[in-house]
Amino acid sequence: MSRKIVIGSRESALAVLQSEMVRDYIVGANPDTKVEILTMKTTGDKILDRTLDKIGGKGLFVKELDKALMDGRSQLSVHSMKDMPMELPDELPLLAFSKREDPRDVLVLPEGATELDKTKPLGCSSLRRTLQLKALYPDMKVKSVRGNLQTRLKKLESGEYSALILAAAGLKRLGLESRISRYFSQDEMLPAAGQGILAVQGKEGLDYDFIKGYDDRESRFAAVAERAFVRYLDGGCTSPIAAYAEVSGEEIFLRGLYFDPETGRYLKGSIRGRANDGEKLGIALAEDLRERCRKGEGTCQ
Repeated sequence: MSRKIVIGSRESALAVLQSEMVRDYIVGANPDTKVEILTMKTTGDKILDRTLDKIGGKGLFVKELDKALMDGRSQLSVHSMKDMPMELPDELPLLAFSKREDPRDVLVLPEGATELDKTKPLGCSSLRRTLQLKALYPDMKVKSVRGNLQTRLKKLESGEYSALILAAAGLKRLGLESRISRYFSQDEMLPAAGQGILAVQGKEGLDYDFIKGYDDRESRFAAVAERAFVRYLDGGCTSPIAAYAEVSGEEIFLRGLYFDPETGRYLKGSIRGRANDGEKLGIALAEDLRERCRKGEGTCQ
């Protein structure tokens, strides 16, 4: 007997594509299952004239999707992990994490350009990127840019910005890898927690045997460590905190960036340990960086 699954998704081209990737896995593993995608515009997609820290942070990208899950209009939501709030309701658990796409941030120049026009600002939507850009491009201004990927690229081509700073993962998934002018290493620009990972969210009490096998072990370990680091420091969109973990066998290497809003200092550091100790390692690194920053170590903004 066939069954129907509805996946809730933001309506941008990238969000729909990511939901289609999960849909294709489910249908491939369960040929008798019909999967539909329910798209919706979230509050975070509607308010584009202010930065996220001014309008309430990452929760604005998931509120409508959470409501659809609770109401039974959908059975799954697919999110970019980096857009998920750090605190999630118990009744809406994360079921699986995708294999990680390229986690790096990249520089995108206008089509045909080969170098930065320093008379125009860099377009960037996050405080995390803005903070790290000051060290990379100290002589350039940074201006907020909101909207989905296509909207941001249109703004770039209109001449408003010299370049955009974007996530490699989204560009690659949409087949726009050729637009990337420069990849930033993790040493230059530490990514957002969860960048490049898709999170599949469900509702407590439902049967999710159809998604078994989708979960990627390394992504799960990395996401747990990165999110523990950020959660401990209470870092959402209002704080330029970053974390990136690499898993090799049974070992995990976690890097983090902590920013102290009181002193304007920030500090990067790392920790290594057992892959399944990610939560403890994330908290330990967060405590260490916060303590050292408060003692005067680190770079001023």
